[in-house]
Amino acid sequence: MLVFLFYLLSNSNLYAQKASLANIDTVNSKFVVGGYIDVYYGYDFSQPKDKDRAYFVNSARHNELNINLAYISVEYTSSRMRAKFIPGFGTYMNANYAAEQGTLKNIVEGNIGIKLFKNKEIWLELGVLGSPYTNETAISKDQLMYSRSFAPEYVPYYLAGAKLGIPLSKKVHFSLYLLNGWQQIRDVNESKSIGTQLEYRPHNSLLISWSTYIGNENSVIRPDFGNRYFTDVYFIYKKGKFTGTSCFYVGSQETKHAAGKTEHQIWYNANLIGSYKFAPKFSLSGRLEYFNDPKSVQISPINPVNGFSSASASLCLNYSIEKNILARLESRSFFSDKTVFQNSESNPMKNSQLLIGNITVWF
Repeated sequence: MLVFLFYLLSNSNLYAQKASLANIDTVNSKFVVGGYIDVYYGYDFSQPKDKDRAYFVNSARHNELNINLAYISVEYTSSRMRAKFIPGFGTYMNANYAAEQGTLKNIVEGNIGIKLFKNKEIWLELGVLGSPYTNETAISKDQLMYSRSFAPEYVPYYLAGAKLGIPLSKKVHFSLYLLNGWQQIRDVNESKSIGTQLEYRPHNSLLISWSTYIGNENSVIRPDFGNRYFTDVYFIYKKGKFTGTSCFYVGSQETKHAAGKTEHQIWYNANLIGSYKFAPKFSLSGRLEYFNDPKSVQISPINPVNGFSSASASLCLNYSIEKNILARLESRSFFSDKTVFQNSESNPMKNSQLLIGNITVWF
């Protein structure tokens, strides 16, 4: 998801506004160039031999100083048109865009928006879009924790297709999506998918979002898949020194078995994240979460066990060095009732521990 949630929240003052390197204004238009670099070092105490941490695409390299995500953003807006192009690089791009081809592997976002009516804020956007799903995005500086929870890692971070945005009132906004599929730029079948998002802002401190997805996920890789149904609800609340957010979602995947029987396979997630600013430059964040995928629709365990489930608890210290420089140190513990993790000798384990730090710069 790349910056769709951040873009919406920045306009509602729930997160800080993005800075720009160049801001060229004319009477009716604005051109903005910005940049972002997220450098990290993570130590997985399971010590994976190939240095790839299982189950995650964000900051997923072990015992290695690397770039999670770096990009340059170019945005143009006028009274009736807007355009955005964000090419990205880093270990996040390598892991999350592995299924895309050629130069598509480097598109965080690339879209054109057209205001359909002169006096109404109804916008049609076409191209590669940010995702509305869950309360977290891949842009770490805009999140309460440095690492991502299971929730956003197993829904689309990006979408390809068309989005129609309609303000229903001053407090309610509705978006309708026509998509190539579940996080795919290159369409893998002849079907299109439908997504929706309904946002409610009762006041400046609170955002409540409800999103849905319906699409046929049949492909050469997964010929047993049929329609996928998904819905998530989250809120983000900010008041004074405290910020809190929580997300719950559930998905259902139609799966055809060899005998001709069709099964609806369910997976679900819940998380709770809070942050408190205890000094002008310091804040402390914590997260609790649980992810359950009993039929391995989204996660296939690295060990021969049936289904995946895991809880995690995280604590993150955030230090704002300067206005546009953020340093973080996070400890994260994973707990499962199944042996879904491995130690350095590839022996199955139920628990895992991660210590990770980063510095993010944006302009």
